[in-house]
Amino acid sequence: MSAKHAITEAMATIDDAESAARFIEWFAEHWLSPLGEGDGCPAEEITAAEHRLGLQLPNTLTSCYRLLGRRRDLTSRQDRLLRPDQLRLDEDVLVFRVENQHCAIWGIRVSQLAQPDPPVVFRELTRDGRTPWRPFLECLSLAAVEMVLSEALLSAEPDDDVSDNRELNEEILHGIEEHFERLPFPDYPLWADPDGPPVRWFAGTDLILRDDARQWLWVRSRTTAQLGTFRAAFPGDWIMHPDGHPQESLLDIHRGINLSCPEFRRVR
Repeated sequence: MSAKHAITEAMATIDDAESAARFIEWFAEHWLSPLGEGDGCPAEEITAAEHRLGLQLPNTLTSCYRLLGRRRDLTSRQDRLLRPDQLRLDEDVLVFRVENQHCAIWGIRVSQLAQPDPPVVFRELTRDGRTPWRPFLECLSLAAVEMVLSEALLSAEPDDDVSDNRELNEEILHGIEEHFERLPFPDYPLWADPDGPPVRWFAGTDLILRDDARQWLWVRSRTTAQLGTFRAAFPGDWIMHPDGHPQESLLDIHRGINLSCPEFRRVR
């Protein structure tokens, strides 16, 4: 079975928090490295956080911390899953994730903490004031899957050369939609452009792709050769230099928003 179909079939099994956790374990094993005993947060850290905050964390958030709370490549390479001792309240929302330059935050409404797998909200933080909280994903387990997939796009070491990103245009977007498979994951808003088109995920052979609001493309491959093939099929201004260092910051990218495989076709 190709990696493309494997990830599609694995994601198609997600229908509750337990199956989402199984998918995360599967993805870590097949795309990065298997989860280990030391990757989770100890129970006492979570209990201490609950005592400090004076509330009980949802079951799904507790399970997420116990499973991978210390795995930086799956939780905190770009945006950051807060440690249990960093969890905080923002008005009526428990904040558990922060954009890497503190331009957006994600959380759970306190009124919904008693739900085992509550919905997640987010807000963009701006210089001239904070925007309202908006819906992100309908349950925390899906937000955990989104976190793991998104962080994996940026978890490679520079010398590995298995991830890259670039601006989208209509021609490339058409090629992606025609030749790659949509992953069975719900659309959700991009924090930097919440009123624009949603974020979408695609899969190719040994590739995962993220389309940010039809304007920016992220790609992660299982091999350097496969990424090279993908770049050749979609030539243009890829952000990563040959030495693996970015030409511009991810914040600049997001602020700018307002042939070996059958699916590869060179876009001109």
